[in-house]
Amino acid sequence: MSLYNIVMYTDGAARGNPGPGGYGTILMSGNHRKELSDGFRLTTNNRMELLAVIIGLEELKNLGSNVTIYSDSKYVVDAIEKGWVFNWEKKGFKKRKNHDLWRRFLLVYRKHNVKLIWIKGHSNIPENERCDALAVLASKNNNLQADVGYENANSSDNLF
Repeated sequence: MSLYNIVMYTDGAARGNPGPGGYGTILMSGNHRKELSDGFRLTTNNRMELLAVIIGLEELKNLGSNVTIYSDSKYVVDAIEKGWVFNWEKKGFKKRKNHDLWRRFLLVYRKHNVKLIWIKGHSNIPENERCDALAVLASKNNNLQADVGYENANSSDNLF
């Protein structure tokens, strides 16, 4: 049994889909609170929703932590809680978008005891509203970095 109980709120945003995007993550445990965010020059909302969860999990220092994640992304929550991602993995993520992030997610997900809970976005849940603000603000930064997984996966679309 883990001694570490973490609550995480996450959100992702894209201004245009695809377009500039960002994620926001809040980690809380006891009296500790940490906010994380970053932005990308070309990405999608779903990628940022998933990346927010990944970054939060990667930030955890103690293996086997109990983590409750609150997200307003049906894409992320349903893929995990309904087990879809595990079937996608068995099939090698064939014809699945964001396989680079799903693989990265599964590596860190398996290090902890994770429960995802869907919450309605923009419903005055303070931490969700803060994550949204962090994500949107990050998407507006100057010198946004490349979402390499997205840009490389779609570069062949721009050859002709």
